[in-house]
Amino acid sequence: MAASILSPSARPASSAPALATRLVAGCLALAFGLGLFLATGFAAPSLIHNATHDTRHAFGLPCH
Repeated sequence: MAASILSPSARPASSAPALATRLVAGCLALAFGLGLFLATGFAAPSLIHNATHDTRHAFGLPCH
């Protein structure tokens, strides 16, 4: 009985989202994150810009 619980074929098909649904959600999350990163990177208030600038340095990304 334990083998049937752990077996991937024993899971109902509706237990996991479809691949297309996961891809759409991932693409939307990536677009939102990139938009947020770029919007704060080019923001006029220096506090927001400097926070993004410091984050770029923390990740080792080039700037200027």
